Amino acid sequence: MAMPGENFELQSTVVPGPSLPPTPGDEVRGFVGIDEIQEELRAQPGEFDAPPSGHAWRARMYLAAIYGSMALCGWNDGSSGPLIPKIQASYHVGFVLVSLIFVLATVGFISGAFINMHFAERMGLGRMVVIGSCFPIAAYAIQAPAPPFPLFVMSFILSGMGYSILVAQANVYVVSLRNSEVYMGMLHASYGLGALTSPLVATQFAQMPRHWSFHYLCSFALAILNVINMYLVFRFRTQDELLTLIGENVGEKNTTSDRSNFRQILSIRAVHLLSIFAMLYVGVEVTMGGWITTYLIDVRGGGPSAGYISSGFFGGMMVGRLSLIWLNKKIGENRAIYLYAGLAIGLEFVVWFVPSFVGGGVAVSCIGVVLGPIYPIIMNRVGRIIPRWLHSGSIGWVAGFGQAGSAVLPFISGAIASKSGIRALQPFIISMMSVLPVVWFFTPISRKID
Repeated sequence: MAMPGENFELQSTVVPGPSLPPTPGDEVRGFVGIDEIQEELRAQPGEFDAPPSGHAWRARMYLAAIYGSMALCGWNDGSSGPLIPKIQASYHVGFVLVSLIFVLATVGFISGAFINMHFAERMGLGRMVVIGSCFPIAAYAIQAPAPPFPLFVMSFILSGMGYSILVAQANVYVVSLRNSEVYMGMLHASYGLGALTSPLVATQFAQMPRHWSFHYLCSFALAILNVINMYLVFRFRTQDELLTLIGENVGEKNTTSDRSNFRQILSIRAVHLLSIFAMLYVGVEVTMGGWITTYLIDVRGGGPSAGYISSGFFGGMMVGRLSLIWLNKKIGENRAIYLYAGLAIGLEFVVWFVPSFVGGGVAVSCIGVVLGPIYPIIMNRVGRIIPRWLHSGSIGWVAGFGQAGSAVLPFISGAIASKSGIRALQPFIISMMSVLPVVWFFTPISRKID
């Protein structure tokens, strides 16, 4: 697998930046200039020759840090499903009130998208990922002692803001790399790894008579490690500086428009279509992961260990994002969306109509496999059709709306379940899955700013 950095082609662009702590092989003074970094790298004998080992270790380090932040985001999303029955029992709330967890997380995700859109270019990737990593720490500190329900659900605004920023910056960085399709699949497989792991832990806490909320202490510790990692690895550097240090092409700049990035992004129809598609997709994904445990307990007679089905679903997503990269390339990402949506709908009918706990669990895992590759394809599409200087804001906007779907659709599911029972979950999910290929049909394939 080719790592980013095999070729080195830079534009002569000077990027102002703050004084930064030196790292081996770098010397940064006053203003950080890409040309200055280039000269320093060239002055080091052998490091700039192919294979560029100096670039390779930096590239791996940056990717590992980015993948770790996405795994933490998956950990956060995967925790809800097994804990929802315990939250309902502990706070004596029904489906609608417990769904406020998802609603207030939406407020956080949308807020994070606006923050990212306005400040990403000004502050740079290094600062944004540190800022984004701090919000979940505050959220988990509030959740761990199981405070009164209003404060408990309000804390999800903070985690939503943080993960919205982290997801946006992670996707922006990876989409800027050569061979980004492979790295994008690995990025979102790391999300699946986190979402696979957290239900295993959350299910254990959910079975405790008391102290179920101590699961958030585990999340708190991981969030502390993540913010330390973000600072030590990225050192507040901008994305252009990071790409330069690994020998990547910095890419195109905006030289034709005086309009603000915010106004340009909102004027692009493709951004809004992809945002709607991401909202529906992520909503389906989180609805499955969040409510399937309750469905299997109430409808299929599963016990508390049904929480492990959430791990099977998110584990399937991780497997799909890694193992189906070759299929995406073979048939084309555009056709792959229609194939995966059709398979997911068929498997969802199995969950709905086959009265078997084990059969339903296997089908849920298979749904995870075929749904998994869709999100990386969305981000690859944004990277192809949106100009590079708008990547940060556009990807943040699409990702933010996607995460909004992770709240809106589960909330609607909870509202329907409170009135019609949890059995209504399956027809609702199938209807949302059926809309996905329709929206995808209208998204442009090549760059066309309208």
